[in-house]
Amino acid sequence: MTSKRTFIKSVVAAAMATLTMGSAFAAEITGAGASFPYPVYVKWAEGYKAATGNSLNYQSIGSSGGIRQIKAKTVTFGATDAPMSGEDLDKEGLVQFPAVIGGTVPVLNVDGFNPGELHVTGPVLAEIFMGKIANWNDPKITSLNPGKKLPDLPITVVHRADGSGTTFNFTDYLTAVSKEWSASVGKGAAVKWPAASSVGGKGNEGVAANVNRVKGSVGYVEYAYVKKNNMNFMQLQNADGKYVSPDDLTFAAAAAGADWFSVPGMGVSMVNAKGATSWPISTATYILMYKQPADKAAAAEALKFFDWSFANGKKMASDLDYVPLPDTLTSAIRAKVWTQIQK
Repeated sequence: MTSKRTFIKSVVAAAMATLTMGSAFAAEITGAGASFPYPVYVKWAEGYKAATGNSLNYQSIGSSGGIRQIKAKTVTFGATDAPMSGEDLDKEGLVQFPAVIGGTVPVLNVDGFNPGELHVTGPVLAEIFMGKIANWNDPKITSLNPGKKLPDLPITVVHRADGSGTTFNFTDYLTAVSKEWSASVGKGAAVKWPAASSVGGKGNEGVAANVNRVKGSVGYVEYAYVKKNNMNFMQLQNADGKYVSPDDLTFAAAAAGADWFSVPGMGVSMVNAKGATSWPISTATYILMYKQPADKAAAAEALKFFDWSFANGKKMASDLDYVPLPDTLTSAIRAKVWTQIQK
């Protein structure tokens, strides 16, 4: 675990240097959007530049920002964890495909517990984020953690302040497991957070920073940010009633039954997936590109980047505890999705 943490820190430390160095001899690849996959895009960009000399400039601005940027045609590709609908893709002339799989994780700042030591169920997690459970020694939490002495400490909810695919994934899960959450809050890239004691953070980075800063806080971030920031997390009860921890194996278990081409734009939901080892808040992150790009050379270079990353970046993704797409799926993406992009 220590070596992985060191690896992730080195990846993020190198991010700005890697992502902003352009090549004078190749079409510039520009992308913007989801912060969820940012660590792996950084690592892929490092490897691609070493292999080809060509660079990627990717801005981690949140999924809603990525959709806005691609619609404005200011980037070669947009990135979102909240997949666009088939209708919206057709309207905008876009294609959409998954790039990597990961998981959203409930994190907390409560002293005296190791990562994964505390348990929570989906319905209880929903009540925490609704503000109905407002203290860490609430009986609904203590009953799930017999023998653990939880402090008499108020809970502060930390959520995304920007439009976010991580929020979409998290609220998609809460909607699936809590009728009250579904009826009163619902799912989306941005929602009205009901807890009286709450604070927003920009990007996964901002949420992680606020959770680590505020004692008694609870939030949600992509797993790479859990490791990068040495964060405490809760084990979550899955659809089979088992408590599981987040990692690449539990994300892969959740993704195992995904029927990718059953939904327009491949936007399948993996929340609350069946399986004894499935992490219940697993998701794919997606790439958006125009079928008829304004800059065909840049679009072609972007496809080369993802082609290289799919073929050569599996270990890089796994080292960061993302789940790389299987070869059968990337082959189908090349044949069914990329062929729609005009060269």
